Amino acid sequence: MANGNNNGTLKIRIISEQTAYPVTGAVVSVASTGTPDEVIEELQTDSDGIIDGITLETPPLEYSMEPSDNQPYSEYNLKINAPGFEPRIISGVQMFTDEKGIQAVKLRVSDTDQSSYNPTVIGAHTLWEEYPPKIAEDEIKTVAETGEIVLSRVVIPETIVVHDGAPSDPTAIDYYVPYKDYIKNVASNEIYSTWPDASLRANILAIMSFTLNRVYTEWYRGKGYDFTITSSTAYDQKWIYNKTIYKNISRIVDEQFANYLSRPGVTQPIFTQYCDGKRVTCPNWMTQWGSKHLADQGLSAIEILRYYYGDSIYINSAETIAGIPSSYPGYDLSIGATGDKVRQLQEQLNRIAQNYPSIPTVAADGIYGPATADAVRRFQQIFDLPVTGITDYSTWYKVSQIYVGVTKIAENI
Repeated sequence: MANGNNNGTLKIRIISEQTAYPVTGAVVSVASTGTPDEVIEELQTDSDGIIDGITLETPPLEYSMEPSDNQPYSEYNLKINAPGFEPRIISGVQMFTDEKGIQAVKLRVSDTDQSSYNPTVIGAHTLWEEYPPKIAEDEIKTVAETGEIVLSRVVIPETIVVHDGAPSDPTAIDYYVPYKDYIKNVASNEIYSTWPDASLRANILAIMSFTLNRVYTEWYRGKGYDFTITSSTAYDQKWIYNKTIYKNISRIVDEQFANYLSRPGVTQPIFTQYCDGKRVTCPNWMTQWGSKHLADQGLSAIEILRYYYGDSIYINSAETIAGIPSSYPGYDLSIGATGDKVRQLQEQLNRIAQNYPSIPTVAADGIYGPATADAVRRFQQIFDLPVTGITDYSTWYKVSQIYVGVTKIAENI
């Protein structure tokens, strides 16, 4: 339990890797990485596989507001045990002052009574540790020189295949990551969640546009590889397996995940390269520290982006989102709404409730009444959305994402 003046909070969500069902009654021990044998907290997951509101000590907030020799985050270890599952250790959970970290954990069903711990080490933040600088590339790619363009329009993919290493490293593991989860992971590695909202939005837009350029141009597949992007900072953006995500970054990605950056007359998303601006300089690219300082001066996200990439750049939005049963209706659903979109929402929530039993099941009658609003509120609590009981853009697509995830896994078991 924290007792200092600077604290952050941690939420842990644990599911079965095989079934996506929440793991109830998992015991989680929390310790500082500096004193791993001194347990700070030992808690159990609830019926939704969640432990929420763990308060942990953190360094002063100002450490993350300017480059310095003071590490701006504290680090913790999680030791996880649950009957019938392989135990796990996650080391290096990064906590910032006044920020909420969200740690997702997947446990593998154990086929032996003698399981050993499976450690996962979360690497240092890119603004703290020195990683290889980005190798410069053209902002707009020449495509279809030897073949045809695979994509004729910008599509938000269901999954990003992340090669966890340099492109030519055959030993690196390929991870299949839902698109929004990939963006949240990269943003949580590349920028500090303590920064002003405008700088977070500017950087997240650049991260999304960078990623969608790789998707649209089939950059690595065109070179004979079977992945979308790498985790190497020399070639792409930093992605770390099982990285802690931060609630405000998660919220912004959920709000604008279909957006990217465009220039007039150019179909492909702009390849928005960037650097930290302190250890590495990059003329004509956005600098992360510079974006933070411009936000401090009151610039908006688009003003920050135009400061670095020029006045012609603008925010575009993809019309197609892969893997979604039905698109957002174009307006928020709330008490009094009726129709097929409400019925579809109710049916999806009822299916999700099979995995998350604290979500109340509702009559799929196409009428958005108080019971549906209650189900939406509980869903929003579990999945870190503003708890309003209103199905807005972010909630609609989060329900779709979770619904698709649980039904696909159910089909394969």
